[in-house]
Amino acid sequence: MQHNKDGEVKLFDRFGLFSLIILFTCNVVYGKSFADFKRVQSESFTQFKDEKDKEFYKYLQSQWQEYKASISASMYEKPKPKVIPTLSEKNPPKVGPNLLINIQPFHKKEPTPQTKKEVKEYDTLFDFYGTTVGFHIEQKIKNANFYPKSQKGIANFFTVMAASDYDSIVHTISVTCKEMHLNDWGTYLLVDKLAHMLFVTPDNANLFSWFLFNKLGYKVKVALDSDKHIVVLHAIKGKMYATPNYRLDGKNFYAVSQYNKSHIGTIYTYKEDYPQATKFLNFTLKTLPVLAKNLQTKTLSFQEYGKTYTATYKYNKNLLDFMKSYPQVDYKVFFNAPLAYETYRDIAMDIKKYTDGKKASEALNFVLRFVQKAFGYERDDEQFGREKVMFAQETLYYDKSDCEDRAVLYARLVKDLFGISVVGVKYKDHMSTALHVPLQGDSVKVAGQRYVIADATYINASLGQNIPKYKSIIPDSFIYVE
Repeated sequence: MQHNKDGEVKLFDRFGLFSLIILFTCNVVYGKSFADFKRVQSESFTQFKDEKDKEFYKYLQSQWQEYKASISASMYEKPKPKVIPTLSEKNPPKVGPNLLINIQPFHKKEPTPQTKKEVKEYDTLFDFYGTTVGFHIEQKIKNANFYPKSQKGIANFFTVMAASDYDSIVHTISVTCKEMHLNDWGTYLLVDKLAHMLFVTPDNANLFSWFLFNKLGYKVKVALDSDKHIVVLHAIKGKMYATPNYRLDGKNFYAVSQYNKSHIGTIYTYKEDYPQATKFLNFTLKTLPVLAKNLQTKTLSFQEYGKTYTATYKYNKNLLDFMKSYPQVDYKVFFNAPLAYETYRDIAMDIKKYTDGKKASEALNFVLRFVQKAFGYERDDEQFGREKVMFAQETLYYDKSDCEDRAVLYARLVKDLFGISVVGVKYKDHMSTALHVPLQGDSVKVAGQRYVIADATYINASLGQNIPKYKSIIPDSFIYVE
């Protein structure tokens, strides 16, 4: 083919015209896409169903501030003893009135958790400690995305959620928590599980969780860390240990999901609270959650003067798994949580065989021996790789435990079996208990009242016998058992 100058120009003109058409088309498509994006954002804003969201959206766009983390002090100022002392066996004095254990029947009817068959009409199902829970989640919510990776991206995620059918999710969470008797920690776990079921990306899951907790009325904030990842901060009742926390407007907010993990350092967030969100995350466990039954059996035993004493009980493994999830929080949470009724009934029936009709000192010391000798001693860092306070239910389950675990169990048994006032006695490196009983021996003053030491770690020690090291030490604090 012959080419001349005019032909080259003509060919260039055609190519240039084609390029212009492509460029124009791309600009139109891009412009349309950008316009669609702006329209969606605009519609989301104008379609906010809650007037509070319009005002809060402005807060999210305002200038955020930098905050530095602090970590709560350890639960103990000094390491707990590696080896516990042991006394030789000695019969304690037989004093006080004869005691009888009265086991009250369980009258309250527990609701039955929904089965997979009953929740099959939901589009999102997952297992929550043996119980199947279900939700209806519209596609708009599933499409919510943290983009761009900045403060603007958080506001964008919020607008999509605020214009969605979030009401049905909030309602289902509220109903589920009520039916399953979930406390705030149970609610936290339920929302967290749902969030990570819906979103593969942790940042999206965290934003979804933050949005729901706002709508559930909890005092919660969202923040960006130095790597522009999402951090959710909860205001909690009491204290949480081994967790980054930030002082915002006079209150401590905890990065709960970062419990016992690496330090996240500086974050950027806002001061304002979501309107009418006033609830602090409360770890109190006064009522146990209603979870599907996975009943198992365990037998505990100990020897005294060559005689073997046993106690066999049933427990719900799903409840144990729930308790295992608990972080380090105030001791009173663990001291005041109940035993599951089937566990308490079985343990009480066996103890009753050995203590009914005995003097008060005999009965109380028998239970003390049971807690001292039915378990091996091991510190938490050796058993779990971290500090872990166990509920009484957990101490019965594990073969080994340390001082505060035994104190919690003994306090729970004494309170439930005999109705005697008991306190936890906290030292810098040890935990014991003390009973409000008129017996001789080592004691402590609690609110002007005399309480007799009962150390569930001091093997073969009876009521009124304190470990020599602690006889002259004033306890750091006391934990009241309800």
